[in-house]
Amino acid sequence: MGWKRLVVEKANELILSRLNLQLISRTDFVETWRPFLHSNSHAEAHVTTPSGPPFLKHYRGRLVRSPQKPADFAVVMPTILRPTIAEALQSVFDQRFAGDVQILIGIDRALPDAVDVDSICHLVPDRHSVLVFYPGYSTSRRNGGLSYSWDGGHLRTILSYLANSRYIAYLDDDNWWGEDHLASLHKTLLDGAEWAWSRRWFVHPKSRKPICRDEWESIGPGVGFYDFLGGWVDPNCLGIDKIACEAVLRWWSIPAAANPMSADRNVFHVLRTHFRGAWTGRSTVFYQIAEQDPKHAHRLNMIGERIYRQAEV
Repeated sequence: MGWKRLVVEKANELILSRLNLQLISRTDFVETWRPFLHSNSHAEAHVTTPSGPPFLKHYRGRLVRSPQKPADFAVVMPTILRPTIAEALQSVFDQRFAGDVQILIGIDRALPDAVDVDSICHLVPDRHSVLVFYPGYSTSRRNGGLSYSWDGGHLRTILSYLANSRYIAYLDDDNWWGEDHLASLHKTLLDGAEWAWSRRWFVHPKSRKPICRDEWESIGPGVGFYDFLGGWVDPNCLGIDKIACEAVLRWWSIPAAANPMSADRNVFHVLRTHFRGAWTGRSTVFYQIAEQDPKHAHRLNMIGERIYRQAEV
């Protein structure tokens, strides 16, 4: 780190933060707001087989009177329609939450063996509604679109703005929530946090059994394995006040130049450094481990191979 950057960082930390001010270099400004201006590090786009014509479908529980009335919580689910979406969506339906819930499912592209999401959405509970959206193409550069974010393209940003609720949570189609996930997030947000998080359980990818609590990765700001980056929280664990934190929504579509799967790191950085966050005090997310993940060897070492293998059956 150059001495000029060190001086700027210390000035921001010790003096200007008290005045709600921050120094930023011209280079950093350009890189922040035009992050791919000089970057060729992402893989080139490649076109995949289309998944059919665009569509928008709506399902509404019998006690949801008007789509115009804002829901008490919204759930954003980008998906490629893996079979596990049935379990993910059912975990939202099973929430012990007294308010209305709007679920927004955005299809990036469908797998060849995609699950029929219609049959699941017809089971919508009385106080839930579901909006299923497929634009007819993928917005992700991974599949021929324009967004540099490989995991859902622009969908999280689009659906976050589209959500008719002040409060938003995020769920991927291979994970699920405990029954009090939304209720605990909602309480934490109403108590004054601008964003909130739960902790999570690791789940075995073969048996789909919980293995252990994640005590070292997604555990909050300034702690854990990623403390050198300011900590980290998994998107599946987040709840945000989108009115207070509106400035963060665009960052779901902007990964770091060297890693097209890192938009969530940018989102967490903005939340951590600009908005008030609080932990719910609970571990209500069940996160399926991917054995092909570069972090798998580290996770296996932390979990213990014997415990991991026991959960396999």
